[in-house]
Amino acid sequence: MRAIRIHQTGGPEVLKIDEVELPPPGKGEVRVRHHAIGVNYLDTYHRTGFYPMPLPLIPGAEGAGEVVEVGPGVAGFKPGDRVVYAGPPGAYAEERNIGAQFLVKLPRAIDYDTAAAMMLKGLTAQYLLRQTYKVKEGDWILVHAAAGGVGQILCQWGKALGARVIGTVGSADKAKIAKKCGAHHTILYRDEDFAKRVEEITKGEKCAVVYDGVGKATFPASLDCLRPFGTFASFGSASGGIEGFDLGMLGRKGSLFATRPTLFTFMANRALLEKMARDLFRVVANGDVKIRISRRIPLAEAAEAHRALEARETTGSIVLKP
Repeated sequence: MRAIRIHQTGGPEVLKIDEVELPPPGKGEVRVRHHAIGVNYLDTYHRTGFYPMPLPLIPGAEGAGEVVEVGPGVAGFKPGDRVVYAGPPGAYAEERNIGAQFLVKLPRAIDYDTAAAMMLKGLTAQYLLRQTYKVKEGDWILVHAAAGGVGQILCQWGKALGARVIGTVGSADKAKIAKKCGAHHTILYRDEDFAKRVEEITKGEKCAVVYDGVGKATFPASLDCLRPFGTFASFGSASGGIEGFDLGMLGRKGSLFATRPTLFTFMANRALLEKMARDLFRVVANGDVKIRISRRIPLAEAAEAHRALEARETTGSIVLKP
């Protein structure tokens, strides 16, 4: 089968198409034939070595397809089942073996492309909105990169929960997308002091929570957007990691909470994963959250997907098609 592999870390050009022999699924594993593969910023961290991984590596943390074979000890899945997952690297391939604990069955109401585009981002939005800080009706919330893949879901779901959503974006076109996704206010972070604008928009109340997948470029100003006892939830580092965190700053700025949760910690509990997935499937199926797919790219052209993602040319999800 064909797969994209990384033999050395570097730019998008290190993503190479290879012929790979896939063994039968091992104990507890399921073989999945992909119909669609999600592309995420996490994949670029693996490619560059920002998150070091053993090489050679098949990147990609989410996909959707059908079960073609189950390994010893697998219960609950059979050939022909429609499935989707967010899990360990290995998705940039026509087929893969993956631990059954990462798979969930995909409802017929959701197509493969949508599923592959939403699972990692959607589950991330779920744990941010419903667990890291449980958003309540009337809360002011700030979403950085509001026109990106996770940002669009956060805006839509946040609005559905009754929050008042402020989104930061990099251009006027992205502001239109964020507003269409439910942001009540948008801030052009390149042209405006976003902390000052948040204070103006909220009339000094500030936000209950800041959801930040950007990192270095938005810190520490994000803390100035929070009300006393507010929560700074960092979940990504698109502009680089946050360095030299001064814990005392949280006290000086209003007894704030700061956290850096990861999806895979939540997913380690199978019952919790299934609950999170049901929550996500529900809001997508009922239309509260619409998954925008900005580009569909052939698997062999994965390097182009990474270039577009890192250049911030995308205004939604990218899906690779085997």
